Amino acid sequence: MSRSHHKRLVMPRTWPLTRKTNIWVQKPNPGGHSTEMCMPLGVVLRDVLKVAHNIREAKRILHSRKVLVDGKIETDRSRGVGLMDVLTIGEDNFRCVLDTNGKLRYRPITKKSAKSKICRVMGKNTIKGGSTQIHLHDGRNIVTDNKSNYNTGDSLVISLPNQEVTTHIQMKKGALAYLTGGSHIGETAVVKDQDIKRSSKPNETSFDDFGTITDYVFIISKENDIPLGDES
Repeated sequence: MSRSHHKRLVMPRTWPLTRKTNIWVQKPNPGGHSTEMCMPLGVVLRDVLKVAHNIREAKRILHSRKVLVDGKIETDRSRGVGLMDVLTIGEDNFRCVLDTNGKLRYRPITKKSAKSKICRVMGKNTIKGGSTQIHLHDGRNIVTDNKSNYNTGDSLVISLPNQEVTTHIQMKKGALAYLTGGSHIGETAVVKDQDIKRSSKPNETSFDDFGTITDYVFIISKENDIPLGDES
């Protein structure tokens, strides 16, 4: 069997698919998202959104060039569509989020919402010429000459498809967080305090009645940045 597939029994727990109806399932191409945080486009079209009955129909839809990921035409059925990505099929727009069961969901959003996405800052470094390169959670890198205090854990709102930074959301006390792991996955909560470790232990973030590691904290600006269902 081709390495482009793996058995459904060992597919990531985040994928909202049945495990025993078929033996194999498509793997996403290597990309910015981890395998746990994305699903291949063909599988999304067929098994999740159900706009195609089989992979042949999914390929036909993709070849129509009416499917976009983050505002750019996508024809590869193995392309991973992951957390916070915007998927456009014709006139319909969807955003990939995690629900409270830890499953990836592709929920309807408005045309206006589809023009931007929030990305978590995973790190940064200075490159030749003194510019700053910011590494985002979806694998993209943004180079800026702005000396703004972009820190790991902050979020940036970028416009699609031109990838311009429109808003900087700092990770600080009082910020609204969307949780992407742990026992409170898929929930939102307000940051109360941060505990930065000076060791190999992970940093921790505390909320009103619980805490979690900072890697699971995704800062957003408002509750409806995470679509819970149909967005009118």
